[in-house]
Amino acid sequence: MQRVSRASVTVDDQIVGKIDRGLLVFVGVEKDDTEATSAWFADRVHGLRVFQDEKGHMNLALPDVHGAALVVSQFTLAGSTRRGRRPSFDGAAPPEVAERLYEHFAAELRKMGTPTETGRFRADMKVELLNDGPVTFLIDPP
Repeated sequence: MQRVSRASVTVDDQIVGKIDRGLLVFVGVEKDDTEATSAWFADRVHGLRVFQDEKGHMNLALPDVHGAALVVSQFTLAGSTRRGRRPSFDGAAPPEVAERLYEHFAAELRKMGTPTETGRFRADMKVELLNDGPVTFLIDPP
């Protein structure tokens, strides 16, 4: 997850998702993930205080700054580089499961009131962003 001033996703020379201030969230779904996991991650992203307040402290969350989320599927996040020279994707969820949980994650953010744009699942995407800070977090699972 990256705090951004702006971000966009392009597929086949067409912008399919675009936000201004907010969070660019790369989602990698693993085999053991469920809808409950997806909802937990959405709640975490929605409420994590990573935006600066008037004193420069990270005390504000997406709703506080009227921010948006751009959610991009990225199965390579489920890759393991522990052994060998080529990543292993054995831990990644099958595409049909991953797509369902990716869409569920975005829907949960929307239900919480976060304006949410997405990339396109399984597409060759070009992601552009202006990282604010830079501020980047890995969200630890529950």
